[in-house]
Amino acid sequence: MEATHCRQTAPGAFLAFARFTLCGGGVGIASSFAVTALASWMPWSLANAAITAASTLLATELHARFTFGAGKRATRRQHTQSAGSAAAAYLVTCLAMFLLHHLVATPGALLEQTVYLGASALAGIARFAVLRLVVFARNRSQAPATTAAVRPVPTVPAGPAQLCPAA
Repeated sequence: MEATHCRQTAPGAFLAFARFTLCGGGVGIASSFAVTALASWMPWSLANAAITAASTLLATELHARFTFGAGKRATRRQHTQSAGSAAAAYLVTCLAMFLLHHLVATPGALLEQTVYLGASALAGIARFAVLRLVVFARNRSQAPATTAAVRPVPTVPAGPAQLCPAA
């Protein structure tokens, strides 16, 4: 029996974004419940930090295996880069909330949620682009490019017959 090798191809941008939203959204919803449950046993900030770390690891694995079509575990480099993009997204949402509270003395819950979700959506789109184009990019050369040694071509004085065969 002949063994066949199935090569997984990277999904298109639309399918990858749908998968990114599904995986990231699913992990985000589960994380919100997990933070609430864990916060009943420890301070909320500590519970949030623990769940954020765990959910980032889980989401990175899902993105490596499913979202971007690699079909294999994420590497240490991918985990590090993904954590960096998650931290940047976190800073964007914090900055948005800081600016809101700086501009509006007592924003209502609806305005706070609108600003937070808007910042989260923009940060999510940027994070998707970073993950797709940098972290899980395919066909990226792993080795530095090498240049072949160039040998000089010896020049021989050409006569009329070599310059123009019709001569």
